[in-house]
Amino acid sequence: MSEFRIHHDVNELISLLRVRGGDGAEVYIDLLQKNRTPYVTTTVSSHSAKVKIAEFSRSPEEFLRKYDELKSINVRNVDPLVYLLSKLTEDKETLQYLQQNAKDRAEHLSNALASSSTTFSVPTTTAKLSIQELEELRKQLGTVTTTTNSQQPLEVVRKLLRDKHNKRNPGLIIPHFPPWVYERPALLGDFINSSSPITETVVSIGTLALPAQEQMIVEDLLYVLIGVDGKYITAQPLMGRQSRSFTVDPTLDMSVKELVNRILPIAASYSSVTRFIEDKSSFEHGQVNHALAAAMRTLVKEYMILVTQLEHLQRQGLLSLQKLWFYVQPTIRTMQILASIATSVEKGECMGGSTLSVLHDRTFNYTGDSQAQELCLYLTKAASVPYFEILEKWIYRGIIQDPYSEFMVEEHELQKEKIQEDYNDKYWDQRYTIIQHRIPSFLQKLADKILSTGKYLNVVRECGRDVTCPDAKEVIYTLKERAYVEQIEKSYNYASKVLLDFLMKDKELLARLRYKASNHLLKKEIFFMLVAYGI
Repeated sequence: MSEFRIHHDVNELISLLRVRGGDGAEVYIDLLQKNRTPYVTTTVSSHSAKVKIAEFSRSPEEFLRKYDELKSINVRNVDPLVYLLSKLTEDKETLQYLQQNAKDRAEHLSNALASSSTTFSVPTTTAKLSIQELEELRKQLGTVTTTTNSQQPLEVVRKLLRDKHNKRNPGLIIPHFPPWVYERPALLGDFINSSSPITETVVSIGTLALPAQEQMIVEDLLYVLIGVDGKYITAQPLMGRQSRSFTVDPTLDMSVKELVNRILPIAASYSSVTRFIEDKSSFEHGQVNHALAAAMRTLVKEYMILVTQLEHLQRQGLLSLQKLWFYVQPTIRTMQILASIATSVEKGECMGGSTLSVLHDRTFNYTGDSQAQELCLYLTKAASVPYFEILEKWIYRGIIQDPYSEFMVEEHELQKEKIQEDYNDKYWDQRYTIIQHRIPSFLQKLADKILSTGKYLNVVRECGRDVTCPDAKEVIYTLKERAYVEQIEKSYNYASKVLLDFLMKDKELLARLRYKASNHLLKKEIFFMLVAYGI
């Protein structure tokens, strides 16, 4: 954090707390600068911080629930904030001050409201819905619930995303699939919730002998594992973003039913992954989600091959329920991880850099589980390819090609000619800005340097010179942070040298400064030149 940023944050905090008097901001600024240490979030520190706050809180269960909710949607800086709050619980003096400050502010607000001449009244209503209106409302809600699994609500969401993107980038219109893609649910590979009743007469499975029950249930499971309802195992309609649940014939033998319930979570995970793949394959979700969905689709194809091989054994009469359970056990972990990642990305409404942050955090957290980490590493490498292609063009050539607004640096169209009339740094300060939630967590420390690198190259490019970093090479995702640092450092040094040479040699900055040394317009011209070249 720069010294300017510390000054700004301390003064803003004092203003928000309405602190008057005291030692002043400079004392706290000096104290922070002398005691700065990098905070590294670890599982141990986060857990101990949660325990301290839970013990201090009046409603620990509510706090833990909110913490898990924020973590599930990938909210940035949750763990550092929890760590800070845990430290505040240990500082009695600070706690007393915050409590007194809150009390004073509440009294000040109540006095202001009491002295105000404006009176507020809450409108009351005695109108009640009739029984007929309540019944009609219930039917409408039931209709919405039963159509949750259809693709019409997803199409509405996609349309909203397209409209939002088109408003932000009017010159770039996102394409979309034709309507028949969403009107044919059988194309999705997931369970179809049919409103028409099943007319086929099915014999109660409990009336059959135990070997016959096992044979029939194995056939049903093979259907369910690929997203098709069986005769005795059927999928339940989805309610919002919940996981898929199933209904098993209650007359099934208990020993067989116990084994069936162990296998069904694979089908639930498959359903979540399939819906995620089909949803995130739409254009408006961005290239990173496209790449992630494609990588997941590759793994699902391997899963389908396994089910096909099991079906071949079943038709030969060589597949029992115990053998089915044995063969699918290695797949359970894989499908659970895929479904968990899909749920996190979906809940957090992640795109671009935020999706990569979710994948990186999962990959890093599976350090002790080599197979799970290898799986997450494969997904993260595949999803990061389009993001790194945008990054390479920016740090090597100073060009942004970001059709779906996923990159950490966003370009804004501004009038450059106005600099001659109003010489300030607004143009280069606002033309390229960093969007925090688009920064992947593994590039957070390098965000400012990435921004400066591309800006320097872009300045020289806009002045008519074509620049390409000679040290340019492909950026590949890795858990070793040093690889990113070295590549970005090289490109940053090159961009700085190119811009400096351009100012000193091509534009003869020193000569112009000497010539204008006695001119009263010197300050204005120097400022204009530096702003025009992005310094």
